[in-house]
Amino acid sequence: MYNFLKMQKLFYVIIGATPKGRTTEQHDVFFGIAEHIKDLIPEMKTFWPETKGKFHLDAYQEVRFVDGFELKIVPRTSTNENISKHLFFINLGGYKPGVFQEFHEMHLMAGKKMSEIIKRVKKTEFYKTFGFTGAESHIDDKYAVDIDDIYKVDDLLSLKTKEKYQIILVKSSAENQENITNIGYFSLKSLK
Repeated sequence: MYNFLKMQKLFYVIIGATPKGRTTEQHDVFFGIAEHIKDLIPEMKTFWPETKGKFHLDAYQEVRFVDGFELKIVPRTSTNENISKHLFFINLGGYKPGVFQEFHEMHLMAGKKMSEIIKRVKKTEFYKTFGFTGAESHIDDKYAVDIDDIYKVDDLLSLKTKEKYQIILVKSSAENQENITNIGYFSLKSLK
């Protein structure tokens, strides 16, 4: 049986910044575990040091449910290493004819293996429609499949967080499995 930590939550964050020497705003994705989003500010500063603390959030979400599973944050112990499902983060990239940019769509998915997730991702509407001959939609090239980036979320947590916590997925029958998403420009001072 797992010892669930009720106050600790997984936050999925899109950070925006224009680091010195860059021409346009850049973005990166951050995952952290805390009671409140503001508690993660020091960790986010460490995560992207090139911003020198000058960044904002363009979106953040407390991840509670994915694919019919509820996320639970538990203390990391050797007794809970046998996990049947993992939480994966996928960043898809794709193109539209005549449009001078790469579009992205991100997903969180629950699954046993990366190969299972890749099969599911290739069935998404984005993957099927954001590409054309010579500019196919992709799941970036790290795995020789057309996916921009794909990771187990556990692997994206800071070392300090990974040493303390683990994400467990528990099948859920909850009727409302919506994750509350906050989208817009959020200065660090505005975070609660």
